[in-house]
Amino acid sequence: MRAVLAEAGIGPDRLEACEELAEGTFNSAYRLRMADGADLVLKVAPDPAAPVMGYEHGMMRTEELFYRTAHGGVPVPEVVHASYDRSAVGSDLLLMTWRPGRTLYSLRAEHGSDRWNRLRSELGGTVAALHRTTGPGFGYPQAGLAADWRTAFLGMLDSVLADARRFEAPLPVPADRIAELLHGRAGLLDGVGTPALVHYDLWPGNILVEDTGRGPRISALVDGERAFWGDPLAEAVSLALFGDIADDTAFLDGYRAAGGILELDESARGRLALYRSHLYLIMLVEAVPRGYEGPDHDRQARYVARELVGALAELSARA
Repeated sequence: MRAVLAEAGIGPDRLEACEELAEGTFNSAYRLRMADGADLVLKVAPDPAAPVMGYEHGMMRTEELFYRTAHGGVPVPEVVHASYDRSAVGSDLLLMTWRPGRTLYSLRAEHGSDRWNRLRSELGGTVAALHRTTGPGFGYPQAGLAADWRTAFLGMLDSVLADARRFEAPLPVPADRIAELLHGRAGLLDGVGTPALVHYDLWPGNILVEDTGRGPRISALVDGERAFWGDPLAEAVSLALFGDIADDTAFLDGYRAAGGILELDESARGRLALYRSHLYLIMLVEAVPRGYEGPDHDRQARYVARELVGALAELSARA
C-alpha cells in the first residue's frame, strides 16, 4: 500500500491503516485510512494470468474512464492515480477517493416506502444526468468502439457466447441457438443513434447512500468497470434486476423529471429482452472462471437460467 501511495506522489507516512472491502467479486478493493481523514480506496485487478471473460480484459481502464468522464455530473469517486505497468503490485490498479455511505442494498430493509421512493426518484435524476454524457462510438472502451450500436452489441454478445463455449458454461439453451435468436432480432437496435454512458451494473449494491442529517441522499455510483457507450435503455436491466423497470414509478418519475427519455413501447420492450439475455448470460458464464460453487450459487444459477429462458421466449414471441 505504501508503494502504491509513493507511486501516486502521496507521502506513505500518511497511511495509518488499511482494510479489505469484501463486497466485490472481481477486483480486490481496500480502504486506506489516512492520517488527515482523506481516506482512499485502492482497487487491484486480478492476477493477469487468471482466467477471465473476454470483455473483462482491461476493465480497470474503463472504470477509470467512467469516473473521470462522469465526475462533476454525477456523484462518483474521484480518480487519484491509475497504473497499468504492474510495477507496484503486479496487476492494474486504480486509486480513488473514498465516498461515504452504505449500499442501497444494505439499507433496503431500513427505509419505509416514502423514503425508499424518494431515494429511487433521486436515483432516477442521477442516472438521467449520467446518460447525458455521450461518447465517440459504441461499445466497451477497452475493446474498441464501433460506429453503430447493432455492431457493438452483437460483438459484446458474441464475446460472451465465445466465453460460454470456452469455459463450457452450463446454459439452459445451446449457445448457437441463443446466437441465432438474438442475431435474428438485432434489427431492434438500429434506432439507437447516440452512444450514452451506461454503467450497466446499477443494482443496489453499487449505489451508496449517506445520511446527511436531513434524510438519506445518494452519495455515489461505484464499480463502473462494466460501463460502455450505448443505449441508455440497457441501464434498466440492472436497475430492475429480475424485475420490470415499468414497476419502479419513483425511478421513472425522477428520470423523466431530469430530462431523461425512457419510452417503454414495443421496440423498447424488445431491446430490453435482448439486454436481459446478455446480462443473464454474463451471470451464468462468469461463475465458471470465478469458481463459484455451493448450494447458494446453485440456487441462483437455476434462477438466472429460468430468467434467461424467459427473456429468450419473449424475443421468440416478438419475432
